[in-house]
Amino acid sequence: MALAARLDHFFARKGLNYRELPIDQVTSLDAAVIASGLSQKQIIRATLLIDISGVVMAVHRFDSSLDPDAVQQLTGRRLQPLTARQTMRLFGDCDPGFTPPIGQAYDLAVIVDEDVMQAENVVFTGGTDHSLVEMTGRDFRLALAGAREGHLVIRGPGNGAREALTLEEVADKLQRLYRLPPMPALALRILRLTANTDATARELAELIEFDPSLTAQIMRYARSALFNYPGQIHSVQEAVTRVLGFDRVAHIALGIASVRAFDVPRKGMLGMDSFWRHSLYCAFLCQSIAPRCGADKGLAYLCGLLHNFGLLLVGHLFPAEFDELNQLREANPEASMHSLEQQVFGAGNGQEILSVGHGAIGGILHRLWQLPDPVVKAAGVHQQPGYHGEHEHYVVMVQLANALLKERGIGDEFNPDDVPSMLEQLGLAPEIIGDLTADMDRVAPDLDALANSLSS
Repeated sequence: MALAARLDHFFARKGLNYRELPIDQVTSLDAAVIASGLSQKQIIRATLLIDISGVVMAVHRFDSSLDPDAVQQLTGRRLQPLTARQTMRLFGDCDPGFTPPIGQAYDLAVIVDEDVMQAENVVFTGGTDHSLVEMTGRDFRLALAGAREGHLVIRGPGNGAREALTLEEVADKLQRLYRLPPMPALALRILRLTANTDATARELAELIEFDPSLTAQIMRYARSALFNYPGQIHSVQEAVTRVLGFDRVAHIALGIASVRAFDVPRKGMLGMDSFWRHSLYCAFLCQSIAPRCGADKGLAYLCGLLHNFGLLLVGHLFPAEFDELNQLREANPEASMHSLEQQVFGAGNGQEILSVGHGAIGGILHRLWQLPDPVVKAAGVHQQPGYHGEHEHYVVMVQLANALLKERGIGDEFNPDDVPSMLEQLGLAPEIIGDLTADMDRVAPDLDALANSLSS
């Protein structure tokens, strides 16, 4: 028999047609898919989830994995996977491991990924270990009548569940398992100089001028239309004293020098070109937001500029996985970066520590590099929506800036944000969004040109 008893009764009652695809008896759904010789894109499967309110069946393609953030957004619930024992209690008429993706036959609430609902034909397990079932998309949609539809998945093969780690464990493992890049010598000297309250513009200029490339970048920055300085600028010291100011020069120089610690490809949505564009725009917006909520402009700029360094560290330590992450990012614009990082990392060999997200990794690196606490915190928790706690304003400024940049396709996140809540946390009126957008429009060509020069 191709179908479990309850499913057979359900199809007969609904008048739904199907075709049996016999295979040799196997021990798992994975083996059944291989034995069928069919493409994984044709196969539909079920993932069972539970919370205190009950069980939910998520129906999605075999070659995809559920995005926990997307599931929570659709259901408003924090659901956890069922155990094998719990599953067998619900599907007692099925062979173990062969759960039919027709929750309605078992009186379960069902959510279904939008890709599934667009399929012309589908193949799935009917609950037995010796056959699969083929059905037209129309009949399958009728079988799932009443299911909630939405974007639920990360497209591409998954690595399964990840073990949760504390940040202390992550920091310890990072230092023990990997050779973390030290802060480049020039960046360290700039950082130490900025910590000296008696440091002068001349000392900063002399330090920068030891590096011809950095000197050229600072001069290009000072001469850009971002500042509309009417006169000529002939030296770094003039750039500091006449145009940019000590803090801004120190911060951009620190960022440029620090990036040299990482070997990351230029191209792709997560490459160095995109990184610099994202960082400069985010820094500009944070600097614009800061005076409006009583924060320090220079520190806000630095938080925006350096908040995504964890992504560079991931790319530096794991180039192959970084390439995979880059591809997943392009294929799954609706998914959160945290979900994608959980998808790529955590498969063993110590890499599960990377599944905490590039934000946490960046915060750990910034702490090791002894950067200011707000910079550490902004990097470390910028992936956590609704953050409340230490250096909250700096964190939320970065989050708000990133939310505005998503609308322009800038950055590594494209899932929705709760902008009104961020404005409320910062004590800002909604009208500020229009002002910030206008500011961005004015300087966008110059930020783009500067980003291009920094990544080249």
